[in-house]
Amino acid sequence: MSEAPFRPREILLEKQKYFQSIYKHTYLKGPHDKITSVAIPAALAATSLYFIGQGVYNMSHGIGKKE
Repeated sequence: MSEAPFRPREILLEKQKYFQSIYKHTYLKGPHDKITSVAIPAALAATSLYFIGQGVYNMSHGIGKKE
């Protein structure tokens, strides 16, 4: 007994042709890869810089201390 494939062979061949024909970096080939490779790390970096700046501001003005 053989199982049916997860996807039809035609769809796999279409995807292979698509990914092999694009001359971009391999991690930016899919439509949602720009979101996961660029936007999420940029958002994390921006958030961390904001909190570092907030901490420096609070330390320099002496506010936000715990008693």
